[in-house]
Amino acid sequence: MATSEAGSLRLGTAQGRWVLLATVLGSSMAMLDGTVVNVALPRIGTDLGASLASLQWTLNAYLLTLAGLILLGGALGDRYGRRRVFLIGVIWFAAASAACAAAPTIHVLIAARAVQGIGGALLTPGSLAMLQAVFHPDDRSAAVGLWSGLGGVSAAIGPFLGGWLVDGPGWRWIFLLNLPLAAAVIAVTSRYVPESRDETATGRFDVPGALLAALALGAITYALTAAGEGLSPGVWVSGALGLLLAAAFVAVERRAPDPMLPLGLFSSRLFTAVNLVTLCVYAAFSGVFFLLVVQLQIVSGFSPLVSGFALVPITLLMLTLSARAGRLGKRIGPRVPLTVGPLLCAAGVLLMLRIGPGSSYWADVLPAVAVMGSGMTLLVAPLTATVLAAVEVRHAGIASGVNNAAARAAGLLAVAALPAMAGLSGDAYRVPSSVDSAFHTAMLICAGLLAGGGLIASVTVRGNVLAPEEQPVAEPNCDWPCSTTTPPFDPGHARTPEGPATGTAAGPSSEN
Repeated sequence: MATSEAGSLRLGTAQGRWVLLATVLGSSMAMLDGTVVNVALPRIGTDLGASLASLQWTLNAYLLTLAGLILLGGALGDRYGRRRVFLIGVIWFAAASAACAAAPTIHVLIAARAVQGIGGALLTPGSLAMLQAVFHPDDRSAAVGLWSGLGGVSAAIGPFLGGWLVDGPGWRWIFLLNLPLAAAVIAVTSRYVPESRDETATGRFDVPGALLAALALGAITYALTAAGEGLSPGVWVSGALGLLLAAAFVAVERRAPDPMLPLGLFSSRLFTAVNLVTLCVYAAFSGVFFLLVVQLQIVSGFSPLVSGFALVPITLLMLTLSARAGRLGKRIGPRVPLTVGPLLCAAGVLLMLRIGPGSSYWADVLPAVAVMGSGMTLLVAPLTATVLAAVEVRHAGIASGVNNAAARAAGLLAVAALPAMAGLSGDAYRVPSSVDSAFHTAMLICAGLLAGGGLIASVTVRGNVLAPEEQPVAEPNCDWPCSTTTPPFDPGHARTPEGPATGTAAGPSSEN
């Protein structure tokens, strides 16, 4: 195992390149899994005889454990070693992926996906945390930029790769693909990545908060998903239990010495408002990505390969234009991008109303996803920067983590609620006329959410959030391509002109 002093590794060295490769491959496992599964859902439903609710849980079981535990995963890495927790996450993720591939029933697949999300919560924050901990400050921004850019490439090929696998060897291979990736990550990380940890971390973890958050999200998600089959007593009981657990979570966070979610952050009106924008826009994005591939395959008759290819322009736009969007946001302030970006996305979603039986990819699908992708490119970078600028620099890491968790929770709830709101349930996702009707209703709802996000931003964000010399330089700050599914996860590190200021995912710390 290679060793190096914390913060001394140079990017131009052989070891530096190996460390970068390990983190890129590790984060790509989770990123690929998040994009390829959507494309495979119709085929999974057919092969395993799954209802729409079961397909929703195939996505949401993973998102539930990931969203509920990702902040705790970052804190565990800070305390016990980022490299160690990252490796545990990779092994865990690979084992769960093998279970997903071998699942004989939809219920086994859902359970394996929940276990897979735990692995994702351990490895996702660790990949970026290791870069920031081991690289020399002069190389850190370049390393993070390469990490983000190469991760964007994996996001771009994910839907295409997923469609090819589903059309070819079968949907189980989208999970088996993780096994050779995991083997490579384990080999490279074990040999070349030095260990790092936060020596000031106390070891106190907000386990009750993490469990209450996951249970509350789970109960509410179940209620929203089951509501598609009718408002039975179980739906009301689950919904009420979820709200009670959410209230208990808030009470626990108020008293916890090291809370997972420091409620004091929300005393900032801007921080609260921008997270509301995040909830609106990422709920809409998740709803669109979930239902669009179903519409394309069931109604328009596209193959899984072509359906996956349909989403690629969004990622390509973000890969090529994110840097310009980030510079624009810094020059003119975040209000215009945070207002115009969601409205442009809403216009793209409304263009999707043209997608139906016999639709053409070039005439009907491409214009819609191109407009939506342009809006996402304009929106994502200023959104993340504004979240960080809304709080003190010492809280930048936890602020980014909270924003990331908010985006994932929004996606979780949207996938659960949107089909019921659109009138799609049971096995109706196999009936083209039912899917077409529900898709059009759902797109109108998503467009409304996006417009609402833009309206919130226009009212609450005024001019430059901070003077340029006061703004923290976040890593990543989306001057490089950002994920098309969630804001970039900062496990607890931000830089200021004066030097490093850090905080763990469980709470701020004074130094790393």
